[in-house]
Amino acid sequence: MERVILLIDMDAFFASVEQQCNPALRGKPIAVIGGGKRTVVTTASYEARKWGVKTGMNLHEAGQRCPELIVVTGNNDKYTHTCTELKKIYLKYTPLVEIYSIDEAFLDVTASQHLFGGPLKIGERIKREIRSRFGINATVGIGPNKLIAKLAADLSKPDGLRWIKPGEVSEVLEGLPPDELWGIGKRMAAHLKAMGIKTCGELSRMHPGVLRSRFGIVGERLRMMAMGIDETPVVSDPEAEDIRSIGHSMTLPEDIFRISEIDRYLLILSDMVTFRARRYGYAGKTVSVVIRYRSFHTFSVHQKLSLPTSDTHLVYCTTKDMVRSVRLREPVRLLGVSLGCLVRNMPQQSLFSKQNRRRRFLETVDDIRCRYGKGILFWAASLQTETQGGVISPAWRPEGVHRSL
Repeated sequence: MERVILLIDMDAFFASVEQQCNPALRGKPIAVIGGGKRTVVTTASYEARKWGVKTGMNLHEAGQRCPELIVVTGNNDKYTHTCTELKKIYLKYTPLVEIYSIDEAFLDVTASQHLFGGPLKIGERIKREIRSRFGINATVGIGPNKLIAKLAADLSKPDGLRWIKPGEVSEVLEGLPPDELWGIGKRMAAHLKAMGIKTCGELSRMHPGVLRSRFGIVGERLRMMAMGIDETPVVSDPEAEDIRSIGHSMTLPEDIFRISEIDRYLLILSDMVTFRARRYGYAGKTVSVVIRYRSFHTFSVHQKLSLPTSDTHLVYCTTKDMVRSVRLREPVRLLGVSLGCLVRNMPQQSLFSKQNRRRRFLETVDDIRCRYGKGILFWAASLQTETQGGVISPAWRPEGVHRSL
């Protein structure tokens, strides 16, 4: 039986939620931002997008493009609550619901579609209930797999509903630029163009050996994508996911160069990452730090650990050493920390060991945060930073972990 997958993609999610919470903002060009002295647009309403305001644009440029732009500081609680409530709607139609990001969810309705009159009826009902309950719009893409469902949604935004059936996949992909596909970026598209490949149709007809010699194992994956083939399952249980890394990054309130200030943000990021790792029973064998300069030059450094860990202090100390091993050439605009090569079930330490006492301490911190909120406890060394106004990443998932691509 052919699979039937839906992608529910909320339209301008953060901005739409803010407009519904404040009727005075409806129909107005707004930009949702994080807090701090300097930030970028997290999401722009469609009224603002008509003026060229985009996600990731700095406020100065956004204001120049749209003089009437209204800037709204985001509220994470609103977005996470709405996302959680949206999942309850999806679960009415199938238990196979994967919250891919805070504004996107995959649904596998292969087994349940006949109960509701088919996938188009399911899409219509979901869109209607979301609009009725929350006053916001969603685009629904339907396809035989996640890749094509995502493409169907992308091709029909905003407020669209499209079903690309198995027999239509080749025709849709034939003249499509490769970077229109989920997972193929501009840089890869440029490499393909240099090889004379400008469409998915051309990519699908390339000899596998040619692609493999140029891109390695990724080459075969590219060809499969261009053919519309994707066997990735919809995973509703975070315990079963093939999690490759857990990471977090932040654009800093202002460009910084002093190592003591950089350390504070490394601590905050290390805390965020290790909290999520511990919550779901993961430990990482590698630590990575991403650094973006004022000039937007971006690079990363990696460190392999002797043993897997999810200990905040150890990860923090490792990131400090890594940054000190790099000769910073200009002020830093963005920092990121991630744990990679994840494993489950860390080896238990001796009952009276220092490591075990620290593990119990961290478990206590985690329990308090889970019960009373993550903002209830902070590491003292991080309190001089401005981080409380940040808006949650669009890649956030209620389960707290996500796959790196």
